[in-house]
Amino acid sequence: MSDSDRREILARLDEGRDALSESLAGVDDRMAVRKPAPEVWSILECVEHVVLAEEFLLSRLMAAQASASALPNPARERTILKRGLDRTTRVESPAAARPCGRYLHLQDAAAGVAAVRARTIDWVAAQEGDLRTWVTDHPLIPGPVNCYETLLILSIHPRRHAEQIRAIRISFDRAQAASESAP
Repeated sequence: MSDSDRREILARLDEGRDALSESLAGVDDRMAVRKPAPEVWSILECVEHVVLAEEFLLSRLMAAQASASALPNPARERTILKRGLDRTTRVESPAAARPCGRYLHLQDAAAGVAAVRARTIDWVAAQEGDLRTWVTDHPLIPGPVNCYETLLILSIHPRRHAEQIRAIRISFDRAQAASESAP
């Protein structure tokens, strides 16, 4: 991996982790388990999902196979970054990344995010060569996905759910304000 690609991916991984952490500031366990609607994940479930998704995708990175040549796809890289933050289109989580009640406390789930992100960063730091020559699969993207693309997905994913958490918190604030102003 080129030094510039490595720096870019590491910076993006840090940004994603930090965005999720910031979205959780001030959330207690009581708020973390509340659901804004029956079909919507709680904040705790969102964070658990981030852990499960990263564990799964890191396992896919570790199982990647060398390709005969690089498979760069700048258009798909741009699409990953653009769609990754666009919450207007709902994306159904693959079964392996659906929350299952692993965590009872938000602090433990946040620690899970930090731990798996540290393993991802260690994996990136240890890589040599062009990650676009290594391919794996992704449950939502047809065909082979190169490891650089997978890392872009991992970098943007916590930011997507940080936005979801912010939206949940806003819905709670609105509901509280409405109940306080009701006669």
